[in-house]
Amino acid sequence: MLKTRIIPCLDVIGSKVVKGINFKNIKVMGSAVELAKYYSSSGADELCMLDINASYQKRKTFIRTVESIAKVINIPFTVGGGVSDLSDITQLLNAGADKVSINSAAVKNPSLIRHASLKHGSQCIVVAIDGKRHQNIMKVVVKGGREITKNELITWAKQVQSLGAGEILMTSMDTDGVQNGFDTNMLKKVTSNVGIPVIASGGVGSLEHFYLGHLTKSTGLLAASVFHSRKYKIKTVKKYLSSKGVPVRL
Repeated sequence: MLKTRIIPCLDVIGSKVVKGINFKNIKVMGSAVELAKYYSSSGADELCMLDINASYQKRKTFIRTVESIAKVINIPFTVGGGVSDLSDITQLLNAGADKVSINSAAVKNPSLIRHASLKHGSQCIVVAIDGKRHQNIMKVVVKGGREITKNELITWAKQVQSLGAGEILMTSMDTDGVQNGFDTNMLKKVTSNVGIPVIASGGVGSLEHFYLGHLTKSTGLLAASVFHSRKYKIKTVKKYLSSKGVPVRL
């Protein structure tokens, strides 16, 4: 049986990990390299690093930070932020990323997903989708949640799969950083409409939230604040999930 992955997320500006609420009110949580090393040795199944201002500021992801993290971890490493073309993806994979997450660039140029998956393999290409309810319709938002697109969420998720993405990183802007739990309704709608793995992101505040995330059929459960603040250790989360019958790597 496929094991549920527990994935800490490093939202990075420069070499520092930051956290906000609904992508605002940003505060520094620590060194990206030190936190990455800690999570790798503490039982994380994968690590995700997102350069959260790169697309908005129209600059590239910090390659040096990626290289430094890749040297100190021994778990799969997904990197995103500021990816605008195929050469960016190649550069990040060469820097040590195992998978590259694309978001705003994929919305702007969907063919990038196909070209990237053909060049590097679907298993390397993650499409990050930020969803937000707008006039009772679930829409795709870009540029760190600053811009609502015309794309309807489920239609876009299906298109992403058909273009060759190997995985979807699904974040609800309505719940991000609030710590009231994943947006289970949004997640269930995505997982029931696609056949590729979905990582749930945005809103974990308690152990139960991880379990409720699992019930959405998301195969990866991503969190940041509860791990960075040391409210929960990764092993604590895994033991809790295991006690509820969820298959995890202990």
